[in-house]
Amino acid sequence: MRIVRRDLVPDGPGSVKMIPVDSDDLWYVYNLISPGDSVMVVTVRKVLRDVASGGRDAERVKLKLEVKVEEVADYDKVGDVLRIRGKNILENEHVKIGQYHTLELELHRPFVLRKDVWDSLALHVLQQASDPAASADLAVVLMQEGLAHVLLVGKSMTTTRSRIETSIPCKHGPGIAGYEAALNKFFENVVQAFLKHVDFNVVRCAVIASPGFTKDQFHRHLLLEADRKQLRPIIENKSRIILVHTTSGYKHSLKEVLDAPNVMNMIKDTKAAQEVRALQDFYNMLSNDSARACYGPKHVEVAHERMAVQTLLISDELFGNADVATTKKYLDLVNSVRETGGTVHVFSSLHVSGEQLAQITGIAAILRFPLPDLEDIGM
Repeated sequence: MRIVRRDLVPDGPGSVKMIPVDSDDLWYVYNLISPGDSVMVVTVRKVLRDVASGGRDAERVKLKLEVKVEEVADYDKVGDVLRIRGKNILENEHVKIGQYHTLELELHRPFVLRKDVWDSLALHVLQQASDPAASADLAVVLMQEGLAHVLLVGKSMTTTRSRIETSIPCKHGPGIAGYEAALNKFFENVVQAFLKHVDFNVVRCAVIASPGFTKDQFHRHLLLEADRKQLRPIIENKSRIILVHTTSGYKHSLKEVLDAPNVMNMIKDTKAAQEVRALQDFYNMLSNDSARACYGPKHVEVAHERMAVQTLLISDELFGNADVATTKKYLDLVNSVRETGGTVHVFSSLHVSGEQLAQITGIAAILRFPLPDLEDIGM
């Protein structure tokens, strides 16, 4: 995210002019904008004008509109568009004040966001969005014979850029010739997807992951093709291609990729890696000393009341609650944990670690000291 201008008071009013530059940034904007905020953007709208002949002619004009947000209507991850709906509050000759309008926020288009209160969560999201060091930018090819997914892991979301599926015949008996031809065709399709979606100017490394030897076979095929066709991006970056063992080529195996030590070393300073480590630490504590780990809103709240929370793990979905009181409750909890010396990890619900956290209510904590009686309190 490019911050063009920032004019705000922490826990007070202000505005920020920003330009989203990638899909992650739009996800941050989705989490930043709340009903009651206002968004100003230059947009194009079709208007009707009277012409001398007596008819009406349609033309497209550039307008500056500012709407008071009533609804973040739609976030299109594939098309990289965020739609917000509200009433216009900036008068011009084409759109009256109070008239409803839907604004589309897109990549590389500046807009201004105004809030009455820039609370600690909004400031944290803004800081994460504008911090280039927080980006994971990891490319992953998850595969098994006949199936491959090309995934991009950003700082706030994981996107599937391509899915390749090919029927591979049995490698034993009379079908062996067909097997080799089908496997080579499958590998060639994966190479094309790799070249299309993996940009080594952006990603820190590319991971090829699979059960068995499929990853090794594909890696050899990729390097041979790179030499044969003089594919410079692959030849010049082959040291940044890492092989990892997983139990399958399906997307749920991305967790195994992010857990791998050789991958973790490459992305250890990123937000995605910090979330993975925090979740690992939580599950380790739950297994080895269960009285020092808890999850669920009630148990975490009680633990915090007793000043026991050392590390809080919370999903960003809990802050998107339509109930303002619920959102404020979780925001106050995050602030209070930080004020008492605790660490807070706000997990992206669009990362695999955020999906795992959501399965255990979206909130969990590692405790400073054991609280065995929490088990007696209903969740």
